[in-house]
Amino acid sequence: MSERVVVIGGGISGLASAALLARDGHSVDLVEAREDFGGRAGSWERDGFRFDTGPSWYLMPEVFDHFFRLLGTSAAAELDLEQLDPGYRVFFEGESRPLDIAADRQANVELFEQVEPGAGRALERYLDSAERTYDMAISRFLYTSFTSYRPFLARELLAQLHRLGPLLLESLERFTGRHFTDRRLRQVLGYPAVFLGSSPDRTPSMYHLMSALDLTGGVLYPQGGFTRLIDVMVRLARESGVRLHAETAATAIVTEPPGTGRRGSRGVRGRVSGTRARATGVRVRGRDGAERVLPADVVVSAADLHHTETTLLPQDLQTYPEAYWRKRTSGPGAVLVMLGVRGELPQLPHHSLFFTRDWDANFGAIRAGDVPDPASVYVCRPSATDPHVAPAGHENLFVLVPMPADPGLGGGGQDGGGDPTVEAIADAAIDQVGRWAGVPDLAERVVVRRTVGPADFARDLGAWRGGMLGPAHTLAQSAMFRTGNVSRRVKSLYYAGSSTIPGIGLPMCLISAEILLKRLRGDHSASPLAEPLVPTAGGPTAAGPVPAGAGDAWR
Repeated sequence: MSERVVVIGGGISGLASAALLARDGHSVDLVEAREDFGGRAGSWERDGFRFDTGPSWYLMPEVFDHFFRLLGTSAAAELDLEQLDPGYRVFFEGESRPLDIAADRQANVELFEQVEPGAGRALERYLDSAERTYDMAISRFLYTSFTSYRPFLARELLAQLHRLGPLLLESLERFTGRHFTDRRLRQVLGYPAVFLGSSPDRTPSMYHLMSALDLTGGVLYPQGGFTRLIDVMVRLARESGVRLHAETAATAIVTEPPGTGRRGSRGVRGRVSGTRARATGVRVRGRDGAERVLPADVVVSAADLHHTETTLLPQDLQTYPEAYWRKRTSGPGAVLVMLGVRGELPQLPHHSLFFTRDWDANFGAIRAGDVPDPASVYVCRPSATDPHVAPAGHENLFVLVPMPADPGLGGGGQDGGGDPTVEAIADAAIDQVGRWAGVPDLAERVVVRRTVGPADFARDLGAWRGGMLGPAHTLAQSAMFRTGNVSRRVKSLYYAGSSTIPGIGLPMCLISAEILLKRLRGDHSASPLAEPLVPTAGGPTAAGPVPAGAGDAWR
């Protein structure tokens, strides 16, 4: 049965959810408060420089390709992907020699052996375990809403329980410490925890699976940056029949009390009204300030879940009220620094990591709400790979400094015009990168500068606590313990995005859209959907693709 669906939020999970639901045959409207789509995956341009303002690592390429194939295309057809080699370079406090992580497993084994005798063979075993764990996660844990126990009773999974238990209960820090002695190697293997909004001592060792991605498969880059990825997502949503409404802010999820409306009616997933309040639409405010209601049989919020629950719903209909969030652990905040730099920077490859010697103190400071000094820093130089992100003879740098998730640190601005704390953090990071990478005049060569702080994440994205990523992947916030994708108080209200299952990161946001569709279909399986997507709702896309732009309300 075709239903009217309103999707809130035009980030990657909202665009993906809308595209899949429309391709499944539903009538879909997507509303986005900002002028541009993409959410955290935004962009900013000035004086010939173009910066991605969010995600910059293209990992889990098979997840992207699977999503595209559901929509009848492929990653190869949509994106010009380039292998980065080295995948990234790691600078260490007090060490003159950085380590280059290659795009080849054997090269990384040899590197580890050079640093620590015996570590090469240990890395082989570590990566074998990471690959097995990754395969298990893809086939059993990532593509499910945990609505049925049956997929977890499969013989091959039960045979792995002796491995799974310790991987959930032991921290990534202790796990890597049992295999490697050298601090630098342990940091290389522990840093993926930051991608998960956590720290190695708080992240289950199950997530050592992340090393199967960068140390074995390498890191890719889509030419045109992640702006190109968002452009593709917008186009695919439009071609699937989604009506896109930019500069249209959701102000409330409209509901009706139990026992009213379509009494006893059954729609997607066999829902029956009459037992709970039911979502009937979304109240929106357009660019002209006028408000109206978009009617809906199903509402999907791909906005920050804290914002959705505590701002768009009345208190008595909140599944996850403020009391719930006080008990949750946020991922870190960040200060972002976008720099246009005169001259070349061969000292920096596309991705670089700068690790402090005592990073336990670094992570501890962030958890305590303090500004770490020095901080561990990430730097992206996309102009090393993409000639279109900076003018000739210049470089594009994106610097990310993990910080406490605290809007009180302030917001950023252009050319040093942000709040004092944010600008001081940016100054320290620029100085640190220049000293550690051997670019002593880096600060003097900056011709364009913009900063973003936690207050900007809170104001512009509705991010809980001004966080950079979302709830951290601690044990209590991973897999079946992570916040679910359906409201328990409001019928026909569902969730997608990094706040909910399966979690943080662009690939996880794509998967969240797919498991949302599976939940609406009543599909309790744990595996990805078959490619291409076969519509089940009988709407217009069941008869074939919708012409580009049909029914489009973008602009």
